[in-house]
Amino acid sequence: MTRSARPLPARHLRPPMGWNSWDCYGTTVTEEEVLANAGFMREHLLPHGWDTVVVDIQWYEPTARAHGYNPDAPLVLDGHGRQLPAPNRFPSATDGAGFGPLAARVHGMGLRFGLHIMRGIPRRAVEAALPVLGTEFTAADVADTDSVCPWNSDNYGLNHDHPGAQAYYDAQVAQFAAWGVDFVKADDMLFPYHEREIAAYARAIERSGRPIELSLSPGTDMSLARLDHLREHATMWRVCDDLWDRWEDVEAQFARMARWAPWQGERGWADADMLPLGHIGIRAERGADRQCALTHPEQVSLLTLWLISRSPLMMGGDLPTSPPGTIALLTNDEALDVLWHSTGNQEVLRERDLVLWTARDTDGHTRYAAVFSLADEERRFEVPLGAVGATSRDRVREVWTGTDTAHDGRQLVAVLPAHGAALYRLAEDSRRE
Repeated sequence: MTRSARPLPARHLRPPMGWNSWDCYGTTVTEEEVLANAGFMREHLLPHGWDTVVVDIQWYEPTARAHGYNPDAPLVLDGHGRQLPAPNRFPSATDGAGFGPLAARVHGMGLRFGLHIMRGIPRRAVEAALPVLGTEFTAADVADTDSVCPWNSDNYGLNHDHPGAQAYYDAQVAQFAAWGVDFVKADDMLFPYHEREIAAYARAIERSGRPIELSLSPGTDMSLARLDHLREHATMWRVCDDLWDRWEDVEAQFARMARWAPWQGERGWADADMLPLGHIGIRAERGADRQCALTHPEQVSLLTLWLISRSPLMMGGDLPTSPPGTIALLTNDEALDVLWHSTGNQEVLRERDLVLWTARDTDGHTRYAAVFSLADEERRFEVPLGAVGATSRDRVREVWTGTDTAHDGRQLVAVLPAHGAALYRLAEDSRRE
């Protein structure tokens, strides 16, 4: 089934999908690289639902480098302590234009524009006591200098007992809205859980008058006890620390997404993190310039888990220089239908090296099943049809290979490579009597 035959659901009914610069360019992405990825997305991925381009951390840092952060970095700020794009990396941002021109280019391609921001207020703004826009307060008045990020030294937190703290976020997000920002990834929000910062940021978005989606990171040790607060304030939230192209990182997501998948839906999306696929590490925080180190079966398992658990999808690899095979995985419409058009998604079995997930299609008669192998070698699995909600009358189609799978009316046989997966579409076969 093609996208033209089956329209995408309304935005609030589907998780976000896009590209983020972190896995390939870390803190150093340039305007030229953003536009190259946007152009590739427009041509190859937009027809398959991918529509958001996100500039990750430190777009305001002119001396940014791979493999870490510069202490006391010379951030580019305006007179009110708000971050501005570094003009040596984003030439169109000169003369106070900010991200307005770049966002307009991205919007002109039919895409949405997003950016990353750190929790709080720049330390340099605090040291200079820059005025908070629209108030009589300064950055020094509203900062909480005891609240710091453990891995990045750019910002202090905000003191939300002070009225100027909300005013700072309001002014920052108002500027993003004026630039045409559609998506904000707010970092250092969840570990520890900064309840008041999250609420203040969501309030600033509401006051901006622009429908900006809010993504929260990094997600270490996330508890379901936070679900109501997350749903009230964010579009999506990470449920893990940074995920890279290592099987142990992927395997750890099975338990996390089994916990969160039953709660996925229009009120918000648990995010299993970016897809470290294709060409990554070009100038990244971790590792050398490389193609994804996961094997092809491991990449299929990763995508299958993200789809069946309805995680947002943010591609981390450089799109123009990623292998065609990677792009083929990202644009498999039959597989993507599971993300867009399924409900009741859940893990139904995990025993030894076998993991099973099931879901129902919103069409009311199609079902999906995912079979995962955690084994370190090829393994044959005999799965009773009832274990995945199938019947003897069902036609079973494996969507990654696009092939019908025979069964004897009692069980489904899956021969999977090490760390491999199969994703099945199950529907009653009118050809059977």
